[in-house]
Amino acid sequence: MLTKPLMPTLAAISLLCAPSVAQELNLYSSRHYDTDERLYSEFEELTGITINRIEGKADELIARMQAEGMNSPADILLTVDATRLARAKAMGLLAPVESETLETRIPAHLQDADNEWFGFSTRARIIFYDRNDVSDPPQTYADLASPEYRGMICIRSSTNVYMQTLLAAIVTHEGQEAGRRWAAAVMGNFARDPQGGDTDQLRGIVSGECEIAVSNTYYFARSIRTDVQGLSEDRDMIGWVFPDGDGNGAHVNVSGGGVARHAPNRENAVRFLEYLAGDSAQAYFSAGNDEYPAVDGVEVAASIATLGEFRGDDVSLSEVAGNVPVAQRIYNEVGWE
Repeated sequence: MLTKPLMPTLAAISLLCAPSVAQELNLYSSRHYDTDERLYSEFEELTGITINRIEGKADELIARMQAEGMNSPADILLTVDATRLARAKAMGLLAPVESETLETRIPAHLQDADNEWFGFSTRARIIFYDRNDVSDPPQTYADLASPEYRGMICIRSSTNVYMQTLLAAIVTHEGQEAGRRWAAAVMGNFARDPQGGDTDQLRGIVSGECEIAVSNTYYFARSIRTDVQGLSEDRDMIGWVFPDGDGNGAHVNVSGGGVARHAPNRENAVRFLEYLAGDSAQAYFSAGNDEYPAVDGVEVAASIATLGEFRGDDVSLSEVAGNVPVAQRIYNEVGWE
């Protein structure tokens, strides 16, 4: 997957040189990827810190932290999508972190404005299409609203966080009225009612239910790296477009984390976040789950490299997350289920 050896970063070296003291870290994580095991085991090997994991859905973990209050054992909340991280911040569940390592390595638009959460891997939300039936695919998110594509689009429900942040990014760039017009027009191009996850949208192209779909990149890249039923076998019929290459760039979201407000092992928690920003961990995010590293210059896995290079939107995800309630209200108003 990765074709060149990974050199230890300064952060990793500092971890190696840290005093060996029996310590622990309590991690609340909604990342459900088996490949993350290597992330955790390497940190434990480098530091001697034992990771105790509580895994579950993001909303359940956030609710648990809120219920536990000051007695919560959580040191770290690790989850996907800036929306959930922003929600945890708004509920007072995260604490600001001052770290030169994080500030230097994580791009500013992929971290919270108050340093309460940081993105460690990214995925782009892009357009896929049937190569056989679509000769002129949409090149922008705005194009998805064109009458040219009436009855052709498979896309997810408005309650999905990926769709919420996509519309929130449109609102951030263009305003609420533009966002409302876009959502209403895209609804007119549905091939079917919103249903299923991102992989189901891609399968819709294979089955012929639709000619165009919107999905995060790593769902398609996964079908390159491993067999995905109903997708991998016919993957060659699917083409893709990174939207808005001549404009704002493709919408990008994150998987990230922050230190819990009442973390009993705060120092260890900060060390863990700094570890996630190191080259080795960044490479695991890509090789293990077909994501893009958040840190510039880290080589991506072969599966995701197949999609080619693109220009991502560098709008602040902290600002985008702030517009998610507006996005959900717009979806409700236009009737997007």
